[in-house]
Formats: sequence, structure tokens, C-alpha cells
Amino acid sequence: MNANTHSISASLGPLSVSDSDPSGRAYALDGLAAAVLDHRGTVLRWTSSAADLTGFSSREACGRPVHELVADLPDDLRGASQMPASGRVRLRHQCGSIIDVTFRTTRLEGSTEVLLLAAPTHHVALHEQGAALLRALSSKNRITIALHDTDLTTVQTNATPDTLDGRPVQPGTRLSDVLCAEHAETLEAVLRQVLETGAPVVRRNQHVSWRHDPARRHALSLSAFRLEDARGRPTGVAALYIDSTDQLHARRHLDLAREVAEQVGGSLDVVRTVQDLADVLVPAFGDLAAVHLAQSVFDGDEPAKRLGGGDLQLRIAALAPATAVWPAGIKRGDLLPPLSDHPLLRSVQHGETVIWDRDDFAALIGGPQLVEYFLPKDAHALMVAPLYARGLALGYIVVCRTGRSDPFTEDEADLMKQIASRGALAIDNARRYTREHRAAVALQQRLLPPAMTDTPAAETAGVYLPAGGGAGIGGDWYDAIALPSLRLALVAGDVVGHGMPASATMGRLRAAIQTLADLEMEPDELLTRIADLVQRLASEAPPDDHDLIGATCLYAVYDPVTRRCAIASAGHPPPVLVRPDGTAEAVGISPGPPLSVSGMPYETTTLDLEPGSILALYTDGLIEQGDGDIDHGVRRLTDALAASCRPDRALDETGRALLAGLVDQVPRDDVTLLLARTRAVPAQDTAHWQIPADPAAVSEARDWTTRQLTVWGLEDLLFTTELIVSELVTNAIRYGRPPAELHLIRHDVLVCEVTDASSSQPRLRRAHTTDEGGRGLFLVAQLGTRWGCRHGQNGKTIWSEQLIECPC
Repeated sequence: MNANTHSISASLGPLSVSDSDPSGRAYALDGLAAAVLDHRGTVLRWTSSAADLTGFSSREACGRPVHELVADLPDDLRGASQMPASGRVRLRHQCGSIIDVTFRTTRLEGSTEVLLLAAPTHHVALHEQGAALLRALSSKNRITIALHDTDLTTVQTNATPDTLDGRPVQPGTRLSDVLCAEHAETLEAVLRQVLETGAPVVRRNQHVSWRHDPARRHALSLSAFRLEDARGRPTGVAALYIDSTDQLHARRHLDLAREVAEQVGGSLDVVRTVQDLADVLVPAFGDLAAVHLAQSVFDGDEPAKRLGGGDLQLRIAALAPATAVWPAGIKRGDLLPPLSDHPLLRSVQHGETVIWDRDDFAALIGGPQLVEYFLPKDAHALMVAPLYARGLALGYIVVCRTGRSDPFTEDEADLMKQIASRGALAIDNARRYTREHRAAVALQQRLLPPAMTDTPAAETAGVYLPAGGGAGIGGDWYDAIALPSLRLALVAGDVVGHGMPASATMGRLRAAIQTLADLEMEPDELLTRIADLVQRLASEAPPDDHDLIGATCLYAVYDPVTRRCAIASAGHPPPVLVRPDGTAEAVGISPGPPLSVSGMPYETTTLDLEPGSILALYTDGLIEQGDGDIDHGVRRLTDALAASCRPDRALDETGRALLAGLVDQVPRDDVTLLLARTRAVPAQDTAHWQIPADPAAVSEARDWTTRQLTVWGLEDLLFTTELIVSELVTNAIRYGRPPAELHLIRHDVLVCEVTDASSSQPRLRRAHTTDEGGRGLFLVAQLGTRWGCRHGQNGKTIWSEQLIECPC
């Protein structure tokens, strides 16, 4: 390295001659021999450097022909009358060795004498290589070479108006004359360290600003080496400044494109997506950014296709940075005013990314006054890029630069076009999800029952919260089904999957359960039938979707007369019971398999409920919050119910409070909660009578019925009720098995029930004119509002209902 450094310094002449010995000999010229010859080639004068090179002193060399010092005189020099201008020969050293030298000659002005200069050939080669290297580096536009002396003053440089700060740098200047003081101080510290330690610095990245334009930042790659003389003494520092601003911009563009890919599109919420896009652009691309979207995009609809100015129904969807103070209090959600039909607007509408200045924007927006409304006063450059996806113009990105920042370039316009394309796809995905999400929510809401019901068995309140934050709508549902004899069925279910298919499956299951509930099946039998239905739905689905058809379900039937509740579960979480005294616990049930598994039995659990008890049915979205521990979630729900359920508090208010306290702000799954506060039919409103296995009991049943209805003040129903009781008791005695009972229940309807131990199913038929029987159930159906039959473990019950007119 020392030889190369020495050759570079020698090529720069007096720049490197910064020290000498007491005799005044410059170390940088060591090895360069000089002699004066007469016109015949005889040595007249001999320098000490020539003596050092050849070993011959001045006294020995003077007066001798110079060719006597040449070991192998070339043929072209033998007999020549004058010395050649340059050449290469081998000199004989006094000690006998041979020295390969390169020489040059020049005639002294006004004399016949010749000056001969010679140096070892390898020194000359190093000198030429160093000079060639220096010329090559100096010719590169983005490489600035500066040689600094030991005081770090610039002695020589190739800086031109096309490099550095746009003006030539004169020798004798310092870095502080060119760069901002802070950056000059940093660079000088690096150069001083190189000068003191001799350790080179290679490709050190440094950001600098020119003194005359401090707002613009440039990236330099600095390499610095210490210059030394032949004795190894430092003479200065050679610094190479490579302008890497373009490479830095390219790297930043790649980083920005990668950040857009990583940060934008993670959410399926339109507003969140556009805000992410604006946040990525500031400050990496501009000082301020805004995203304007067509109003229809927020609703999930396709924007209208139109060109030109006017009211484009554009709304400000995102602003960045969030801390910026926008003119006139602009905020997200504001509508843009009508725009002029400007050529630049047309260009953007045709898909071009356009760079505008402030005057262009004024012409588009309608005048300088409106410009002040939308842009800061120091905004000088704008870039507008269309958000095009799948042939739809969703809106526009507007980025502006303020203060003394650089104007936009065409390369940046190309980059913005790529960013806008990626951002538009993310926004359109969110828009399409919004549309499907909205449709699925609407379908889900239509398929759900009324939020609140009020029946003799219980008052109920249901709460449904759809999934958000990119999760698809699920198939969660609840139901409260009024059954005959004042009973009430409570249902909570959760369909596998999300979106429209889950909602459609939920609707089919809900309809099936309502139908089977009207058949008054026991809970375990009903779930078995529903499991068979789910298996049939799975077999009808495409092969790849077989595993996506399934559900869990909890089915409970509460009888306000007996105050008993029968519950069965198909893989569903257990209900929570809150007693009138405020204590709460999860009901211990034996859950069967989910409905996607058929052929497995379900078990019915029966429990007694006091009037005023609250039974809570729910789906797993309510208990799988936070850590996802279901047992912990059930305990949290139980504690929350115990704290929230009060007799004086409305059930719908309680449900909303529970969801607010237990559910994340953006739930990952659907959340369903059904609360039922139980009631009981008072004992004085019910009556029962044991039916003897004797045909004469029919007359006794009519008499007993007449007395009971008279006590209840229902004399207007005596005639029809006696007929209904006669037919039902007659069927129980004739076709049923003992024991048999007659029940009367009074509420807003009068219920007549006859129970016997037979499981045979009665059939309604139309008797012929000549038939002696077969008209009993037909009469019951005609006289009552409705009738039916339900089977239990110990037989069947045939019932009939009649409306009780409320006295005015």
C-alpha cells in the first residue's frame, strides 16, 4: 500500500511534498537520478541521487562517457551521435549488480548540454499505474477525490459543478466551507482519525447537507487513506466520496414497497386499510398524505364509472400523519367539493399518476382560496395516483411535500403507481368483504327470532354480536319457541364455518328445530333427528366441504306448570343458571357429540327451576375471549351473571352489559346470548283429575270440568269444553291404557290435557256418513283453537287449547 500511495502522491507533484530532511531533499523524489551530459554523452555533472542509484560517486562518473555505465547497450544506441529522448536500459552498479532503469533526456535551453533523468523501472511503472488509477477515478461523475493535508485543508480535488454542491471547490478550502457545520465536523473527525492512526476507512455511509441548501440530504460513501512519504511519515489524507443518493433512494423505494406489502391489507375493514396505506407513505414518501374514496366504497358497493369534474362523491377516508394540523380543520369523513374538469383530473381518471404543483391544484379545486382550505401554505408539490382495482376507480391517493423538501421525480411516480395498485387491491378486498359481511349480517338478523319475547313460561332477551376485524360471519343463533300447554323451548346453536354458507345452514337447522319442536319431542330425541339432518346436509355438499358441515346445539324445554326444565346438549357449552337469591352456577349436563356425528345417543338432564330464575344459553364466542380457556370463560360468565342479573333489571339491558364486559371490542367469532327469566303458573290456575278405567267416568269428567270452569268464571266455555273433555276421556278409556289423568290449565288460553300410558298415535280422520265412530278428534280440532299430541317416557298426552276472551 505504501508504494501505491507514494506513486499517487508523486503523480500529484508538490501536493505530496510536505516534508524534507535538513538538506532540503524531498522524500517524494527518492530514486530519481539526474546528470548533465555534453553533446558527446560525457558526464559533466553528477547528482547525489545518481550516486545513490549507481554507487558511483561524482568524481568517478564525471568525465566518463555515460554509455560505459550501461551493462547491455542496445544496438540502436551504438554509434549514435545524440542521446534518445527516452528509453529503457540496464545500468551497471559499482558493486556489480544490474539496475533496470527508465530514462528521459532534454536539451538545456541555450546550450548543447543535455539533462538526463533516470529512475528504477519498477518505480516508474508504479507511478504510471497510480496516475492511471487517479485519472480513472477522477473521471467518474459520482466519485469525488479530495486530497487533504495534515490540517485537513483541501489541497486538490476533482470536484466540479456536477458533483458536490454544484460549484467547484477551490484548493485551500475546508469541509466546513462546503457542508453544513454539523456534517463537516463529523467527516473531519473521521479523517483526523485516519491521519492519526493510519487505519483506513472503507465505505462509511454518511448523510450530509450542502451549506447553501441544508434542506436537501445527500448520501455519501466515504473511503479514506493516509498518505505517507518514502520514510512512512504522514503527509495528508486521500478521501473518496461516492455519491450513493440514487442507491439510497432505490433502497428506500424497495423498503417502502415491502412495507406497503406488509402493512397494507392485513385488515378487511375499508377505513383501517386506507389509513394503513396513508401511514406507510408518511414520512417515507411525503410530508402529508390523504386517501379519497368514493362514498359507495364505504358501503361495500362498486363506485360509479364517470369522467370529468363535478361532484364525484369523494370522501376523505384517511389522513396522515395523525398529528398534523390540516388547514381549516379538515378531518376524515369530509366530502370533497365539486372539482373542475381539468386535463390533469382526466389524466388521473384514465389511470395515470400525475405530479402537480400548487397552481395546477388551484385550477382543479376552483381557485387559490380553496387551495388554502386543503393544503398547508408551504406545500409545493403534489402527487396524485388513482386507486384502480378490477377495472374500478375506487378513489385517489394524494401525497404532498412541504417546506424545502425535494420535488417529486418520475421514478417516484412509477413507484407510487405500484403502491397505488397494491393498495387498491387491498381496499377492494376490504370493500368486497364489507359487502358480503353486510349481506351475511342482514341474512343472519333476518333468520334470528325477535330479540325479546314474553310468554307465560318466561320472558326472554337475545343478543347477537357478529364477528368483526376480518373474521367472517358465523352461524350462531338462538331461539325461543312457544310450545303447547304454555311450555317454552330455548335453543342456542353454532354452525361450523363462516359467511353465507354458515348463515344458510343455520337457517335450515333453525327451521328444522322449530318443526320438530312443534312435534313436542323430548330434547334428546330432537337432537338425534337434527344430527341425522346435518349428516344429510354434509352428504349433499361438495366432497371438499363435507368436513365443513356441522354444528353444536343446546335444546331445553321449560314447563311452567311443573316448573321443570329438560335439557340436552350436542357438543354445546352448558347453560348457566342464576337463582332468585343471586347465586349462579353452570348446569351440570352430559353433552353428547356435535351434530356432525350421527348414531350417538344424547342424554336429557332435568332440573327444577324456581320462578324468577334466569337461564343463560350462549355460544362459544362469548367464553373464548382472551386466553381461549373455555373453563375459565365459563367461570367468568358465571361470575358476571351473578353480578349483573337483578330482579329489577331488564333482561336486554343485562345482556348488553354482559357483552360489553366480556367481549373484545372487535370479536373474533360471533357472540350469541339468550337470557330467559322463568315464570310459573299458580297452583290455583291448574287442576287435575284421575280418570277411572270405566266408561261411566266420561260423565263424571264432564261434571268435574263444569265445576272447575264455574270456579274460574269461564262459564262461556262450558259447552265446548265439555264436548272436548268427553271426546278426549272417551279415547283414553277406549284406546289408551291406565293410569289416565285429566288436566285443566288456565292462562290466556284454556288447556285441556288427557294423559294415558299408551304410546299409540291418535289420527285425525273424516268419518263417513254411515260410520258409528271416528268423529272424536275431528270435533276436538273444530271446537278448539289447536290440538296435538306429545309423547313422553311414560305414555302420551293429547291436548287442546281454547282462547279465553279478556273481559272488557
